Amino acid sequence: MLLFSVIAHEYAHGYAALKQGDTTALMLGRLTWNPIKHIDPFMTVILPAMMFVVSHGTMMFGGAKPVPVNPRNYRSFKRGDIIVSLAGVFVNLLLALASMLVFVLVGMLGHAAPGLNPSLGVVQAMMVVGLRLNLLLIAFNLIPIPPLDGSHVMKYLLPPALSLRYQEFGRYGIVILILLLSFGSKFLDFWMKPAMSFGSLLMAWTYPFQLPTLRQWLG
Repeated sequence: MLLFSVIAHEYAHGYAALKQGDTTALMLGRLTWNPIKHIDPFMTVILPAMMFVVSHGTMMFGGAKPVPVNPRNYRSFKRGDIIVSLAGVFVNLLLALASMLVFVLVGMLGHAAPGLNPSLGVVQAMMVVGLRLNLLLIAFNLIPIPPLDGSHVMKYLLPPALSLRYQEFGRYGIVILILLLSFGSKFLDFWMKPAMSFGSLLMAWTYPFQLPTLRQWLG
């Protein structure tokens, strides 16, 4: 679920850029669902492994290789930049909603054919994981710290001089994110709370469709 959600996020950036007039991702072969094309040696492999070891398995941070885009090719620079930046989190929102739709359909099938419940319970558990992961991806990517997607919106909300300094601050973005993950648990809990509350609301709505075998897979 995580692999599919992250790839969908990156694909959305490239597809949105193409629709805004930039063919960079398409020309470089990055407008693809092939997971190998989205693996970055450092961000996808080395950094998560290092953080996992250093934190003794309590924390891991990484990401896919960013889809290359050239904002100068957008028909409208500002509008295109905002659309492309938010395309990923928009797709994650669609995936979260789609996960709950599949959850409901699977639940209806399970109630109609109880003999399928053991297998369908696995599918429902996957959809719950899909919901949570995509909501986490939305909330995390909207944190206004470069190079996260939220920073591409924040820079347009600031006065020009301050916006320039804010973008320069992006060179330290990865370090700041690692420090935030290490010591900013209270802020992260506060920031993630709306997304998690929305997830709880969706789960409450789907409660009548939960299968008896769901909890054994969720633990």
